[in-house]
Amino acid sequence: MSNDRLKGDLTGHLHRWAGGDELAREAVIERVYVQLKQLARHRLSEERAGHTLQPTALVHEAWLKMAQGEPVDWRDRIHFIAVAARAMRQILVDAGRRRSAVKRDASNLTTVQLQAQAESPQTVEILDLDGALIELEQLDPGQAKVVELRYFGGLTIEETAALLDLSVATVNRDWRAARAWLFLKLSESGRR
Repeated sequence: MSNDRLKGDLTGHLHRWAGGDELAREAVIERVYVQLKQLARHRLSEERAGHTLQPTALVHEAWLKMAQGEPVDWRDRIHFIAVAARAMRQILVDAGRRRSAVKRDASNLTTVQLQAQAESPQTVEILDLDGALIELEQLDPGQAKVVELRYFGGLTIEETAALLDLSVATVNRDWRAARAWLFLKLSESGRR
């Protein structure tokens, strides 16, 4: 079966799920579970050693959050991954908040590494990243959405452009600008 056919089938299943078809929901699970688990594994591999959340648990929590929330009018696979990215972000942030509330010890905070392909990683606390993204959403919602889709959703520049109905050049520009702003913002918070 071709990749385009699989994507088409997934889009059909997403539409039927949005219409209340529980069998379609199960088909969506089968088709995207591996991809979501790879995304979760990648996100969690960037956390500090000793974190307690495992990729399977992150995927299951994200799935529950999506399945129990308001019904979504799914457009396609990329839209689904974008919603999953938001759910994973919220779960990671909530886990970081719980851990910091219990421990109040900086060595136990949830951290992630920010990096582009050719850059050296910058390790930041997930709560700082979330706070910076919330601030960026106030300044430039488009740039914040690009970061969320690229970082938490693992989408390519092209997939992000398609989802947001923007040109690849615009998404590239927003991605570079947002990363630069986040780097400066997170560097400032690290010095306090």
